[in-house]
Amino acid sequence: MNVIRSKLKETTFSILPITIIVIILNFTLTPIGGTSLIKFVIGSFLMIVGLAIFLLGIDIGITPVGSIMGQGIAKSNKIWIVAISGMVLGFIISIAEPDLHILANQVSNVTDGVISKNAILICVSIGIAVLISIGLLRIVYNTPLYRVLTVLYGVIFMLSIFSSREFLAISFDASGATTGALTVPFMLALSVGISKIKRDSKASEKDSFGLVAIASTGAIMSVLIMGLIRGINNISGEISISSQNSTQGIIAPFLHGIPHTTMEVLIALSPILIIFLIFDRLYFKLSKQVLYRILFGILFSLIGLVLFLVGVNSGFMKVGEIVGYKLTLLDNNFYPIAIGFVLGTVTILAEPAVHVLTHQIEDVTSGYVDRKLVLITLSIGVAIAVSLSILRILVPKIQLWHYLLPGYAIAIILTYISPKLFVGIAFDSGGVASGPMAATFVLAFAQGIAQGTEGANVVIDGFGIISMIAMTPLIALQILGIVFKRKSSQEVKDD
Repeated sequence: MNVIRSKLKETTFSILPITIIVIILNFTLTPIGGTSLIKFVIGSFLMIVGLAIFLLGIDIGITPVGSIMGQGIAKSNKIWIVAISGMVLGFIISIAEPDLHILANQVSNVTDGVISKNAILICVSIGIAVLISIGLLRIVYNTPLYRVLTVLYGVIFMLSIFSSREFLAISFDASGATTGALTVPFMLALSVGISKIKRDSKASEKDSFGLVAIASTGAIMSVLIMGLIRGINNISGEISISSQNSTQGIIAPFLHGIPHTTMEVLIALSPILIIFLIFDRLYFKLSKQVLYRILFGILFSLIGLVLFLVGVNSGFMKVGEIVGYKLTLLDNNFYPIAIGFVLGTVTILAEPAVHVLTHQIEDVTSGYVDRKLVLITLSIGVAIAVSLSILRILVPKIQLWHYLLPGYAIAIILTYISPKLFVGIAFDSGGVASGPMAATFVLAFAQGIAQGTEGANVVIDGFGIISMIAMTPLIALQILGIVFKRKSSQEVKDD
């Protein structure tokens, strides 16, 4: 019961700030209507409960599976097993990621099916699979993370030159969305499981970070390549702002969403369960007590994920679009930018995966890196990122690459200066910063603003905000690492 209470407290503090902001806006700047507000509150409640159950399932089911399989793969001492296992596990864990499902659904809706949900899911999952395999091989061969990231982002920059603006925005958003509440704990556990095999504790500490960073580049490259192959350009789209107050009633959308969502989640999680059971039967042979605990964890993940996604799709996300759209009607750019800053601050503090990562940072560094300092640094970075993203939508002359090109160039340069532990921490933080809240409310908020801004294109300008949220921690935390390095050097001199 204490664990459940703890998870409910965590998810309540995650979702409640945005809920309170929306309620305040409803009675001040952007009235959204009684039906919409009630659906939003119900959706928020389902998200709180669902995310709590899901995170409990992650702790007792998915994370142990990742750790056990990571150690099992490493003990094989066969490179081809590490490579193939990384690909298989990467694909099945990515295609089950809720944030990716939310983004893929938004892409399909906004483009009116020109870019289908399944195309995004499969394409991104293939990219993640290949790069997780490369990330695991990096750990095995002790290849410095900064060198790998330099090559990978060099390839991304080359692909970006030939890609359309539509696919550029979606690809970088996919990178952030695919590293969410399911994939991050699994990948962190997988990397820790393999890196612990090493005898060198310092190498193990550094290599336990970085897999999320490498995997996220796979999402970018795969979507950019898909865009080049398909040759789709000049996609435009719109979102419906007024459909929330339909004649369906309040409860009906939630009830209608349960069967379809349950089937989708069941299909997504089944491969994880099947592969784990096969590995357990052939290699691990876990005790019944441990096995049953893991199976219950996967069941909790299923139930929690269904409740979470039903809450998102049936009540929560639509209000983000309405709020964003109505702010543009006020004819004052200060309001959307200022509210974007506030949303960025509470979003990063609300992301469950961020808390998972910051706790692991504190544990792995034996308290050397204080998690509260990491959270403050992240919140400032993400708040600035959201504000800049809103400014880009309001001023169509500002394009996404104007931010991303210099931003990622600075991030890569910093990898050669910042302590190597902080390089891994920073790039992993970039992935986890863009979790459920960014993929739901903040993305919808940006698309609402794009819908209401003259000269803006919802496909081009409505996407890209997740990529900005994912980029700023790369710079902020590496700068924090440089500060720590200089502080430590100064302390040595003083002694």
